[in-house]
Amino acid sequence: MKKTVIIGASDNPSRYSFMAAQMLQQYGHPFVPVSNKSGDVLGQPILDIQTQPAIPDVDTVTLYLGPQHQPAWYDYILSLKPNRIIFNPGTENNEFERLARQQGIEPIEACTLVMLRTGQY
Repeated sequence: MKKTVIIGASDNPSRYSFMAAQMLQQYGHPFVPVSNKSGDVLGQPILDIQTQPAIPDVDTVTLYLGPQHQPAWYDYILSLKPNRIIFNPGTENNEFERLARQQGIEPIEACTLVMLRTGQY
């Protein structure tokens, strides 16, 4: 199963990041919610991105953070050494995608929910 870090996680069930957590859990993928907001998602505490928590064995980072807010976290997200970063709709960022590629990380412009539903995750 693919350990996934959700950047921009929310405990609000109407947010796509929450729906992604639900679906990841449903499909058996462990997830770690990370955000600048506190709370918990399906029993998992949201880790504070400000503290840049160390998270081992990350396969995927899925972004729910707009491109205007991403630059402050480039180094942190890249330091997680994921195999891929999913740029969900509205998070696309050519500069960050280029930086990821330079680190050997695959950037994917796609929707985590659709990828899970269609077996492409």
